[in-house]
This record gives sequence, structure tokens and C-alpha cells, in this order.
Amino acid sequence: MVFLSRKKPPPPPPSSSSAPPPPSSSAAPPPKFPQAQKKSADEPDAVEKMTAILAEAGCTLNNPYGPPCLPSDLHAFRRHLTTRFSSCSVSDLRSVFVAGFSSYIQSPSNLRRVLSTCSSTKRDESLVRNLLLVSPIQLDLQETLLEKLPEYFDVVSGCSLEEDVARLIIKHFRWLDFIVNPDVFTDKLMEVLSISPPHLKKEIIGSLPEIIGDHISSAVVDSLEKMLQEDSSVVVPVLDSFSNLNLDDQLQEQALTVAISCIRTIDAEHMPYLLRFLLLAATQANVRRIISQIRQQLKFTGISQPCASQNKLKGKAPAYNSEGSILHALRSSLRFKNILCQEIIKELNGLEKPRDFKVIDVWLLILMYMNGDPIRKSIEKIFKKKVVDGCIQEALLDQCICGNKEFVKDNFGSFISLAEHLLSSKEEKAREFGSHIYTRLFEGFADNYSRQEILGALVTHVGSDNKFEVSSVLEMMTVLAKKYAQQLLPFSSHINGILDYLEGFTVENLHKVYEVFSLLALSARASPDSFRSSISNELMMIVRKQISHPDLKYQKMGLVGTLRIVSSLGDATSVPDCSSSQQVSDCGEILELLKTSVDSCRQSNLALIIFYDEFAAILSQKLLQLEIMEWIGKHLGEFESLFLADLENGEMANKSSYSGLEGDLWMNLDGSISPICLNILALASSSSESCCLQILPSNFLLLSSVERLTNGGSLAGIDALLGCPLHLPSSKYFAAAGWQSLTKKQREILSLSLYYAANWIRELLNAFSSQIDKRDGCISQATEKDVTTKLLMRLRNLIFLESLLSNLITLSPQSLPELHPYSATSQHTEHPERKNEKRKLQDDDASQRKGNMKNKLKKSKQSSVDEHLRQPTILDAFKKAGVVTSQTQLHENPSPSSLDGRIASGSMHETCSGDESLSVKIPQLSPALAAQRFKFRPLLPQCLSILKFPKVQSQNIRNPEYKAELPLYLYLLQDLHTKLDSLVPPGKLLPFKRGNPPGYLGGFKLVELVSQIKGLFPSLRMHLNTAMSLLIKGEETPQTIWRDEFAKAGNPNTSNIVVSESLIYTMVCKEVLFCFSKMLTLPGFETDKSLLLDLLEAFQPTDIPVDSFADLQPFPSPGTKDYLFIGVYCFFEDILNNACSFSFDLAFECLLTLQLVVTSAQKYIGKVSEEVTKKRYVGPIQGLVPSLHAKLGTSAEKLLRHEWIDETTDNKSLKNKGEMVQNILRIYLETSGSTSDLLDELACTILPQASLSKSTGEEDAHDHEFPTLCSATFRGWYKTLHEENLAILNKLVKVVSSEKRQNCQSEATEAHLRDIQKTVNVIVSLVNLCRSHDKVTIHGMAIKYGGKYVDSFLKVFDFLEAHIQDHNELVIQLVKDLQKATRTLQTLCSEAKGMKQTAITSKIPATKRSLERFLFHVKALLHTTSRGSNFWMGSLKHKDLRGQIVSSQAYVDNETDEVEEETMSGGEDPMEADELPSSP
Repeated sequence: MVFLSRKKPPPPPPSSSSAPPPPSSSAAPPPKFPQAQKKSADEPDAVEKMTAILAEAGCTLNNPYGPPCLPSDLHAFRRHLTTRFSSCSVSDLRSVFVAGFSSYIQSPSNLRRVLSTCSSTKRDESLVRNLLLVSPIQLDLQETLLEKLPEYFDVVSGCSLEEDVARLIIKHFRWLDFIVNPDVFTDKLMEVLSISPPHLKKEIIGSLPEIIGDHISSAVVDSLEKMLQEDSSVVVPVLDSFSNLNLDDQLQEQALTVAISCIRTIDAEHMPYLLRFLLLAATQANVRRIISQIRQQLKFTGISQPCASQNKLKGKAPAYNSEGSILHALRSSLRFKNILCQEIIKELNGLEKPRDFKVIDVWLLILMYMNGDPIRKSIEKIFKKKVVDGCIQEALLDQCICGNKEFVKDNFGSFISLAEHLLSSKEEKAREFGSHIYTRLFEGFADNYSRQEILGALVTHVGSDNKFEVSSVLEMMTVLAKKYAQQLLPFSSHINGILDYLEGFTVENLHKVYEVFSLLALSARASPDSFRSSISNELMMIVRKQISHPDLKYQKMGLVGTLRIVSSLGDATSVPDCSSSQQVSDCGEILELLKTSVDSCRQSNLALIIFYDEFAAILSQKLLQLEIMEWIGKHLGEFESLFLADLENGEMANKSSYSGLEGDLWMNLDGSISPICLNILALASSSSESCCLQILPSNFLLLSSVERLTNGGSLAGIDALLGCPLHLPSSKYFAAAGWQSLTKKQREILSLSLYYAANWIRELLNAFSSQIDKRDGCISQATEKDVTTKLLMRLRNLIFLESLLSNLITLSPQSLPELHPYSATSQHTEHPERKNEKRKLQDDDASQRKGNMKNKLKKSKQSSVDEHLRQPTILDAFKKAGVVTSQTQLHENPSPSSLDGRIASGSMHETCSGDESLSVKIPQLSPALAAQRFKFRPLLPQCLSILKFPKVQSQNIRNPEYKAELPLYLYLLQDLHTKLDSLVPPGKLLPFKRGNPPGYLGGFKLVELVSQIKGLFPSLRMHLNTAMSLLIKGEETPQTIWRDEFAKAGNPNTSNIVVSESLIYTMVCKEVLFCFSKMLTLPGFETDKSLLLDLLEAFQPTDIPVDSFADLQPFPSPGTKDYLFIGVYCFFEDILNNACSFSFDLAFECLLTLQLVVTSAQKYIGKVSEEVTKKRYVGPIQGLVPSLHAKLGTSAEKLLRHEWIDETTDNKSLKNKGEMVQNILRIYLETSGSTSDLLDELACTILPQASLSKSTGEEDAHDHEFPTLCSATFRGWYKTLHEENLAILNKLVKVVSSEKRQNCQSEATEAHLRDIQKTVNVIVSLVNLCRSHDKVTIHGMAIKYGGKYVDSFLKVFDFLEAHIQDHNELVIQLVKDLQKATRTLQTLCSEAKGMKQTAITSKIPATKRSLERFLFHVKALLHTTSRGSNFWMGSLKHKDLRGQIVSSQAYVDNETDEVEEETMSGGEDPMEADELPSSP
């Protein structure tokens, strides 16, 4: 648009001025424009003159047939008028024309005529339009027309444009080719706009960009802002004008501020336009402000209660529709503007607390996720992270889904996709949130399409190879089936797809699958629609096929399905929804199914075990119908006749031998009054019925469940089984003479008898410990005391049997039958102990084959394997198992073939007397039985209640009775430790391996274990205190006392029991520390804060030394979480101080526990501030966690500086403790105030003083301050220092890389360079140690970590290049010092190749490449900074580590001390070259 202006327009003459218009009929008064005085007598003359001027230009004003006739050449018409009015001689002519035009349009009809288009022209041109393009009269005509606007404010709404004169006038102001005086015109227009009616006001505001063009003043924006404040209904045209006006930066910012201020006050229907304007106006400068204001001020009114939403949605339809429009506007704005998405992601990443997240935040993430790539993956990552951190909670999602259902339905696929991603995560919280999304979608959208999509996605999840994903999906399906079984029936064809994946399910998932189908079948039977019962028939058909399958895998599926059907259809407490005849039919079908299952299981004991265990699990949760209970009672009636034998006066009526073995009654707790015994020997020796003992434990489990269910929780009906004796082989066979006379078959019977006896006692403990743990008034106090005593005796029997069995398995290896087949038949993963067992057998077979091949080359082919391999004697095996002899000891890994029965007999006859017997060591540490531990029946969590039995006070810890019970509590603590290992998530395992690998422990859940261990905390503390007190006192109990205690429990031949008292006390302490550490990492302690507080309270010291926390001001008050963490730390620190006097291993475990306490405190209380970690002893330490960190470092330093070598204790040497020392050193370095300074001190000062001579360490102690640094631990120290130095450099690389993008101050740059210099000093010192230490392992680590260090150092060169001008000396010194290490690395590589050290050569290529890259990076650094003269490259001389020239290279002359230069220019002293070979 062109703007024309006059320097000074001529004033209109008074004679030619027009008369004022008549008063308008509008209620609003017209604007007071300045007007000259006019005479009515002159009006006809002015109109005539105006008509004549127009006629002269070719326009006929008075056209009787319509609007004025315009000439065909409009450009000539406008040019003629412009010439006439611009002439100075006719200056009054313009005023006369304007006055005549004003008089002419006083008539409404004339005004419409001049505003109407002329049909004779080629374009729709009106007379006014052409006159407005005549520059001399444009402003006068604009003012005249604006004066006429108020006269036509009152119009009928909805009239056409031709009838609305005001809109016609505004239309003529649009798209003018030029404006003569835009400022005056804009001011007049704003005055009229301020009094215009709403409909015309919106019209004018929306037309402003077309009227005033590019000439925008602040007055326009101010006026629009004022109007917006007075009337919010004009917000849409105002925003439209702001978008189309050509605003400068200042006005654009002002318009943006106006729009932001309207977010809270604007109507919901206008909000989409406002958001679209704000988001489209976003730039790099204001995007953060826009996003922040939208998040803070935009409020969603989504319904948070799903139940109430369905009743109120109809009344809230307008509000919901407006929110849907808002979401659509946000999505469309975010789709094509990447800067918005980046800022939203950055904003939401900074939110760390749940209260900071709002509904709009969740919607922003979902909307960006809907838009797809390229940020879809980023949104998934952020969403999952915030869900796992607890920032995005389920209530926010409920508001999103339930408050905007139509919008969600239109984008249903995106919600399904997001739920799929969350459900496939490894994090439990993410999977739970994904399940919640599916559940809310299923509940909120009842149409067939939506639910088919949901169920189809769930079935797809079921086929995943992620076991966590499958488990979560099936758990959710179970919840849906319980609540919406009837709604799921029409989609049974989709759900049936789950059955295709049955073969890959674990036992737990099989339970969930069949529970879903059982619930659907139960609902289908109650439905009047006959076609719905097909799912029930199909389920029955599948289960029957699986039961009758010969493969145990399919039998197990069928048994789980059968008993789930029994649980659903046979529940006695469920309210029947069908007729009595249907109930009778269902009961008959259940009984038939049970009979079929039992009949099919008789061919496989493992299948029958599964049947009994599953049935017992059901009865522990619900009561079944009377007919089913009667059937199972009849089935269990065979227990007595099958497994028990009658006694007369406490003796067996029939004392005949079995398979040549005599029997005795073992472990009789009831004495002569016992009427029965468990007939194990007879069943184990009978070839036809030996397998019956395999089902004994599971059969008894079912029997005890039925007894407990039918007698109100009491087991009084079967309490005789707790104290009855066991008929086992005579104890004389466990002496050397007796063992010598046995055949291989008889030895197997002995082992199996002990095995079945041990598992029988395990089930006794499982059954009767519930009487103590859950009394509920079912037994009397006297009965409770009797049961408690017998449980302790049975536990002592169990320890004795397992120790004896371990010895027998060592002497005569055999595979024990499985009594708990779940882990053995699992399809997903094989039990770790089973893998170890197979691996051991494979290794033994491989070693045998290897030995055979070697011996075949030496001897004839007829030589047997036994002749080729060296065979240990049976005496050696006896010694390993605990036999007390004076012969030579057994090798560490005897071959299984050496334990053959015949060879053992010969060896026994030759080397052993008949009076020697097996020594039962307690605790038994033999791994012979550990490989088959998974086959045992598991101890249930209620057995842990036995740990609460003792009531020991501080004054009677020496009580022999309690001391004799410590092995029993140790056994239970080890079992608790194993259970906790199996439940700790893989990502939360401690960095240092502690304890045994997790295994399958009976299928109990985390909730069950947590409920049991709640009351164990004080008992664990008591056992730990007692064991520590006994260790400190060092009093030894005579072995006769221990043997008497075992004899009281009915154990035979207790004279051969050997109890290692100090080992028991130490192991009790270790197990309590293990259990405490594992409990802190359990998921249950994260969700239940009271559980954590109870654990901390149980381990509080009697007195907290406040003086040791002098920097912690104010000191926390008792009962707070800070106070409890301080108490726990002081408690375990005191144990560590005491352990230093007698056990390195126990002190190390205490240190790891202290580290975990600090980590937990940091997690639950706060993180260590960066200011505190920089300097350790400068200024007071603020906060608890920094104080605990400092104390942890002090404890680690104490262990490193302690003199451990003491021949009077167990700490004979530090051999095989290198990994422990390595972890202690790592803790010491990480918790120090300045890790780099401490690392510099240790690497440059302490480590060079250590000697690698094979001594016990006393000599090294005089050379430095760390007795733990000796020849046995030097490798661990060396490796740890390398790793920590590399970690520090990598952190520095990240810091300098982030600061490179910012303006880094000179002081910070210098500090970074000095920190890098410290790491260079450390690597130089560590690498140069190889010159004085010739161990190949040390050289290998130097090459490995030296190459890694150089690789990381290369990433610093960009930082060095940016600051070399300001810090030239520091940068040059860095490179020069690092050269000292690179020379040594080159020498190490060359020497390793020459000496063919294969352990090192594999690491050389990568290190050589790193060294070459370092060389050229230095060259590039100096050349790009105009210091190329400081660099040259030459050929290295071949020297060894001692600096001697190797004769493998010949030189032309004797000037071997000089290096041939490639490039060098004089002038400056060259920098010392890095003597790397030009072609390594």
C-alpha cells in the first residue's frame, strides 16, 4: 500500500463548507468532528458544482436507473479529478466538492447510490471507491463517511451487506491503494470504533489490517487492548487483527502480553483462538514465557471421578466440547512448530514433584505423542520417566480420559499405543500405569469397536517374551474379568487368543489365565443366553485334553486349569445365580473333573505333587462346597495306611530288615506314648512303592490344609504327627565299617531316606508354625508351649539330617527326586542351581574325556577311565565330608567317578578302621547338596516366626540353652536371606555380590513375606547383638553341651557332631547384615514409609554420640526420620569398630551395610550438595547426608589403615580378599571431600612405596600408612585407582563440554585445567610404576586403562583449543606431562609383543590407535593456534622399561640421543615431542 502525504493541506473556505448533518436516531451520539459554519442557501449550489465536476470527468451522478454511471476509463477519471483538485488556482474547488458531496449524501438513498457498484464498469467499482483514490479529497471524504457511520448503527441483525450502510462504508475503506494521512485517519477510526455497536465493532476490528495496512501505531494496539478489557467478546477479531497486522517487535510483545492476560478471563469458546494465536506467535525469545503462562493459567475442568462422570456428562456437554476444541487447537499448533515441542519437553523435564504436574501437562505430552514422529520416542521416554518418578499420577490421567471422551475417542489409537509402550517397560510403576490406561479406556468406552481394540492389544501383549509384561497384562485381565465378566462375554472370541500362548506361561501366569476363563465360564453359566455357555464347554474340553496328555508340561497346565475351575464353580461362599439343579450339575461335573485329574496323575508323581499343592493353595483361601470337601477327605484317608506304621510301647512291631538294612526309630519327641511312626525305610527300600515317598510332603500339606479349614484353624487332629518318630536306617551304617559293607543300592536308600525325612520335617514346620504365628485362640497356652518346644526340636532334626545328607551326597553322588517341580518345569527360565548342576556334570564329563584322550596316547586302548584318571580315595572323601582322620587331605575337586561304591569300599578297607564315623559339622558349608537345593520343599514365610521365640536379656546372653539354639536361628536367617534375594528387583542388586543367587522359593509373593518380616525387626536386632557379644567375649562352649542339645531332639549318634561356635556367631552377624541390606532395597519399603521407620527404629543404639555430629546443627529431634538414620548408622558403626578386632570379613560387611544406609538416607532425605563434596573439612557441613558421607569415608579409611594380619585370629593373611579391599578403597575415594586430591596422593605417594614381594604384609606396613596395601592386594589397588581416575576424567569431559556452549569464566577454566592436570599426574604415576613392577597383570592393566584414558583425554582437545590463548602454559604442560605416560605405554606394547605375552597383546591394538590419535590431535592443536613451531614428530628409539636401548634396531650413526626431525622451524624453543613412532 502506498502512502501519500501533503506538507500542509489548504484549509477549506467557509463559504463552501457543508451544513452539519441532522441528529442521528441512534442512541449513541455522533463523534464531534470540527465543522465550519455553513449556509443552507448554498447547499444546492455546492451539489450542482459537485455534479458538474463529476460530469466534466465523465461520471453521471443522477442516473435514474441506478447508481451513478462511471466512465469506462477509471484511471483517467481519477487522474482528471486529482489534477483539478491539486491546482493552486482552484484551491476552493476541493472544498466546494467536499461540501457538495456531504450535502448530497445526507439523503440515505443517495448514500446507498454512491456506495453501490456500477454495473457498467468492468469491475465492481462504486463512486465512493473511486473518489477515495483521489488523493486531494481522500481525507475529507474519509472524515465525512466516518461522520455518517453513527447514523446507521441501528440495523436489523442478519441483514445483507447491501442493506447495512455502515458495513458498506467500512468495506470501502478496505484495500485502498494508498492512504494520504494514515495517522489522522486511524485516530478518527478509533474514535468511531469506541462507540460502535458490538457487531460493527467486530467488523471494524477484523478489517483493521485491510484498512490501515502497514502503518501501525502504538495507539492502535492500546485502543484494542482497552476494548478487550471492556468487552471480552471482541477477543477473536482482536487476535485476528494482531495476527495480520505488521507489528514491530515492541508492538508484537505488547500484543502478546495482552493475549496472555486474557487466558484467565476469556470465555471457553474463544480459548482455542487465543491459544492458536499465542502458539503461532512463539519465537525463540518468548516461547518459554508463552508455555509457562499457558501451563499456569489454563485450567481444565475434566471430571476426575469416573463414576460420577457418566451421570454428569450430559449436563456438561458445552464445557466438554470447548475443551475438545482447545485440545484440537493445541495439537494443530504443536504439529508444525518444533520450537514449541522442545520448550515443552524442557519445561516438563524440570518438574520433579507430583504437585507441580497438572492436567494440561499430561495433555501436552499426549498431544505431542499424537502428532507422531520425530519426537514420539522422546515423549515415550519422558512420560515413562515421570510415571516411574511418581510425578504423573493416575488421577491426572482419569481427568484426561473421563473429561474429554469425544476427543479421546477420535484419537483412541494414540492412547492404546502409549499404554502398550508403558506396559512393555521393565519398571513396575510404568506397567501399572499402562494397565490403568487400559482399564480406564475399557470402562469409559463401552462401544464394540473400542473394546475390541483394547482386547486385541492385550492379547498382543500376552505373546510378548517379556515376562513382566505378560504378568501385568494377565493381572489386569483378571481384574477386568472379576468386575466386567458379563461385558467380556461377547468378546470371548478375542480373549480365546490367549490360549495360543499357554505353553510359554509360568505357573503364576497360568493361574491368572485360568482364573480369567473360569470367571467368564461362571458368568456364562449364569447367563440366559445359551450361546454364551460355549466358553464354558470350550474351557472344559481344553482342560481335559491337557490332563490326559502324557507330557508333564501339559499336565501341569491342565491341573492348574482344573483347580481354578474348582475354585470358581465350587466356592461355597459365592451367591448362586442359577437354579439348584444347575448347581447340582456343576458339582457333579467338578467331582468328575477331579477324579479324572487324580487318575491321570497316578502315572506321574510330579503331576500328583502339583495337584496336591494347588489344591492346598485353594483351601488356604476359600471354603469349597460340602460335596467337594467330602471327596477330598475320602481321598486323604489313604494317608495313614500308606505312610504310617503302628508302634507298641514305642517300638516297631515288625523289626525285619529292608533290602538288607536294619532300621531304628529316629527323632521320637513323644517317647513311648507315640502310637505311630513315619515308615520311611520300608517305603524307600521297596522298589514297587519307593516313589510313594515323593508325594508324602505335598500330601501332608493338603491334609493339614483340610484339617485347618474344617477345625477352625487348629491342627489338634493331626498333632501326633509333629512328635512321632521316623523309621530310618540304623545309625551304625554311618560309621566307616557300616558304610564299607553297603552296596551301591543300599547307599542310595540311605541317602533317599534322609532326603525324604528332611522334607517331611520341612512340611511339619510349615504346618505347625502357623499355630504359633496365627493363634487366633485355636490352641491353649500349654499347647502353644508344647508346639513351640517341638518346633525347635524339629528344626534341630532338620539341620542334623541335611548335614548328614550332605556328607552322603559327597561320598556317593546321586540325583535326588524332585519334590517341588514348579521350577523344574518352568518354560521361561531354568533354575540357576539346575544350570549349575548341569554345568558341573558337563565339566566333569569334559574333563574325563580330556583325560581319556591324553591317557590313550600313553597307554593301551583297553585301559579304563578309572585307570587313567587319578582317583581320590574314600578316606579323602570322608575327610572332605568331616571324618576326623590323620591321613592326607582330599584334593579340592574330586572326580565323581572316584566316589563309586566299589572303589570306596576298597579304599575304606585299606585306609580306615571300622570305628571311624562321619563327623557332622554344624554349620555345614559343603556345596554338595546346594546344587540340588531347589528340589527340596520350601519353607513358607510363617516359619520365620520361630525367630521370635527367644526372649534373651542382656544379662543372660551366656545362657547355654540360647547359645545352643543359635544354629537353628542361623538356618532360618539363611532361608530369609535367600527369600529376600529372590524378591529384590534385578536393578536394585548391590554392586558387590553378597549372598547366594536367587532361586524359586515356593511361589509366595512379596506381600506375604513383608507381612511376616514386619514383626521380625526386633528379633533380628536381638540375634545380632547376642552374636556380637559372644564374639567379643570369645568364650568357647564345650562340644558335649552342643551334643547334648542335639541328643534331646532324638538325633542318633550325636557324639560325631562338631559345632564351630565362632563360625556360627560370625555367620549370624553376617546374615542379619545381609537381611537388613536387602530389606532396605525391597519395593515394599519404598511404598510403605511406616515399614521403613519400623525397621530403622529396631536398630537404634542405646545412646547416640551427639558430639560426633557437631557440624549438624540443629540436631534432629528423636522420632524423626533424620534421627532414626543417625541412630542406625551409629549402631552399625559400633559393630564395625568391634569387628575390626577379630574379623575382616565381618567388618567389610558392616561397611557395605553403612554404605547402603547412607544411600537410603540420600534417597529418602536429600542429595549431597556439590558445595559440600568439593571440600571436606572447610566450613560446617550442612545437612545429614553430607555428614553421613563424611563418616562413611572415615570408616572406610579406618579399615584400610587397620593392621589385619594377626595369627591369633581368623585374619591370617589378606590373600583372596583383594576384591573386598578394592570395594573398601572405592568407598574411601568416593566419599572423600576431594577425590582427585586423594587419588593424586595415593597414586603418586603411597602406591610407589608398596612392595610386590610375596610376604605376609608385615614388611609393607613399615613403608606406608596402609597395611591393606601389600603384595596380595596390590592388583586391586592398582585397578581401582585406574578406574576412579578414568571416572573423574569422564566427569570433567561432561562438565567442560556443557560449559563450552556457555561463556565460561577465566577462573572456572583454570580450575578445570588444574583438575585435568591432577588426572594426568595420576595416570603418569600409575603407568610408570610398570618400570619397577614386572607383573604381567599390572602391565596389562596399564595398557588397558592407559588407552582408555587417552581416548577420554581426546575429548578435551576442543576445550583446550578454545582456551589455549589465555592459558597457554597450563595447556602445554598438560600435553608435556602426559607424554611421560605415552612413552611408557609404547614401551610396554613393544616389550609385550617381543616377549609374546598373550595376556597383553589383545589390548595393544586399541591402545596404539589411541596413542596415534593423541599424537595428531596435539599437532592439530598447535597448528590451529599458530604454535606449529612447537611441534615436531620423530622416530622412537627402541628402549626397554629400564631405558636401555634394545639391539633389535640398528642406527646409522652413534648420535642415538637425537631424534630426526620431520618438520621444525626455528625462532622458538620447541616443545618436547611426544616420541611416538611415525608408523607404529
